[in-house]
Amino acid sequence: MKKSELQLNIISAEKKLFSGAVTSVVIPGISGSFGVYPDHAPLISPLTEGIITYVENKTEHTLEVHGGIAEVNNGVVTICVA
Repeated sequence: MKKSELQLNIISAEKKLFSGAVTSVVIPGISGSFGVYPDHAPLISPLTEGIITYVENKTEHTLEVHGGIAEVNNGVVTICVA
């Protein structure tokens, strides 16, 4: 993985929805959507209903979610969705 990328893992109780290197991700937090980029500070945030947007290989992808939790730590973003 390049220094300009993050490892993104999106999982549900049933399956892995996405796992790969991305350049950015926008997450629907309960206090509003927030962007995560390389070298982001560690955080844990509950999610609200909304859309996760991430950029993989210069292509934007979206995923509708109905809540969950996100963790950012050491260049790894893990999102468990409802």
